[in-house]
Amino acid sequence: MKLKQLEGFLGDLQQFSNPKVELEQYPTGPHIASRMLFTAENSYGDITDKVVADFGCGCGTLSAAAALLDASCVIGFDVDPQSLETATLNAEELEVEIDFVQCDVTKLELKGQVVDTVVMNPPFGTRKKGADMEFLSAAMKVASRAVYSLHKTSTREHIKRAALRDFNAKSAEVICELRYDLPKLYKFHKRKEVDIAVDLWRFEPRQN
Repeated sequence: MKLKQLEGFLGDLQQFSNPKVELEQYPTGPHIASRMLFTAENSYGDITDKVVADFGCGCGTLSAAAALLDASCVIGFDVDPQSLETATLNAEELEVEIDFVQCDVTKLELKGQVVDTVVMNPPFGTRKKGADMEFLSAAMKVASRAVYSLHKTSTREHIKRAALRDFNAKSAEVICELRYDLPKLYKFHKRKEVDIAVDLWRFEPRQN
């Protein structure tokens, strides 16, 4: 599937109707989501025919991208039941098969590296300090091949140090820097849209 085709499919998905600020729910736009998954597959072979987990899947954009790129199995995890309802509708609309699980990914009790690849757009940690690192820690415990994750560019050194020192990463690489258009979703947002620099990371776990 070509990149533009993938982005087109993702552009038609429903997003949060009533986003929850405490969960830092922001939609992963089709531009970023398509490039994230397309790169994971075309540069590294980490999606097609692989077991892919989407941590904090929200409305299922990254999950849908993985399914469209022919992952053998896609599982989306999210704590919010309303988001999972929307994600299920999106999967049905695209006619792709995705399993959705309601749970807190930071409290997952999976034993060992049970998926090939984790993809995620975690909370940036602005409402709950350290939330981004909790997601990364959880992802690194279950992925055998790679973890792809978006983090603020301003946290780059902190992320790399923690991944290599604390989270069992064999390598931690910024694949590209992207612009994340944050729409005005909440009352405390003053501007119509904010443009944030984010890094797309690829972390390679050590084999257990």
